[in-house]
Amino acid sequence: MNAFPTGVPTDSAVAPVARGATVTFADVANAGRAIIGNVEMVIDGKHSAVQTALTVLLAEGHLLIEDVPGVGKTMLAKALARSVDCTVSRIQFTPDLLPSDVTGVSVFNQAERRFEFKRGAVFANIVIGDEINRASPKTQSALLECMEERQVTVDGTTYPLASPFTVVATQNPIEMEGTYALPEAQRDRFMARISMGYPDTDSELAMLDSRDTTSPLALIGAVVSGAELRAMMTTARSVFASGAVKEYAVNLVRATREDRDLRLGGSPRATLQLIRAAKAQAALHGREYVLPDDIDSLAVAVLGHRLVPTSRALGHHHQDSGPLIEEVVARIVAATPVPVGSQARP
Repeated sequence: MNAFPTGVPTDSAVAPVARGATVTFADVANAGRAIIGNVEMVIDGKHSAVQTALTVLLAEGHLLIEDVPGVGKTMLAKALARSVDCTVSRIQFTPDLLPSDVTGVSVFNQAERRFEFKRGAVFANIVIGDEINRASPKTQSALLECMEERQVTVDGTTYPLASPFTVVATQNPIEMEGTYALPEAQRDRFMARISMGYPDTDSELAMLDSRDTTSPLALIGAVVSGAELRAMMTTARSVFASGAVKEYAVNLVRATREDRDLRLGGSPRATLQLIRAAKAQAALHGREYVLPDDIDSLAVAVLGHRLVPTSRALGHHHQDSGPLIEEVVARIVAATPVPVGSQARP
């Protein structure tokens, strides 16, 4: 499968999508290249992570970025948010953060003798949740209704959230001090999980030069408007996924439920989000249809955080579930028959 071009695109590649015009798949691909080029001015040497983050945004999903401190998790989230002209809010999760700080609270207005709802930080198009697993489980659960139903209910009144609405959350590995593991129900609401990893030598040297006196975030701005992003999302939803490709995705997820090394496999929501992410990736490549390669390339990111290994399997991998999950998904992908030829195309 062809990768997205890296670096800052040429002028011909970043022509803006006209407001009110029909957004073609070529428009989506061009705008995608512009966003990726913009983010990669800030994030060095992490093309795959940037690509997946944009795919999740276009698929109207939520993204979980998990890695050790200091590798650029929050920087990636901020750079992606700055590349799109939408409302953005940031929540720093701490042990004393309350659910009302996230969703909002009803406050009594003495002058008017009535309660008024003061909106919380979740009322934005892109919500950056920094170190989400440092908050208590009670506060973490405040995001459940927001992420799934895109609404907030406070004191019996329901308030719709902005459209589009995406949560980009970062978390430290659970082995770090002061962290609370995200429950399975909340992990399942994230479309994908990615890890940044340490940069290579050249990227780290380039970082020392580019960030010596200023933050690269100050040098970037929006390359796509909110209206253009919504139009791109509509086009991505229209991507064709054949019956054979859908069956392939279902077979992959069902295999995780029956695997000997897993005690919890992928949910039906995982199947749905795998197809949605594959459609978004196809649109970013300028294609009108999903290929099995789209499913394969997204399988680890979309399924990995939903899978729970057995204690026996963990024992064989010295209690490190990350490599084990990747091995299991790779084995399942290799063992599942792939639709070929006309089966996978419209």
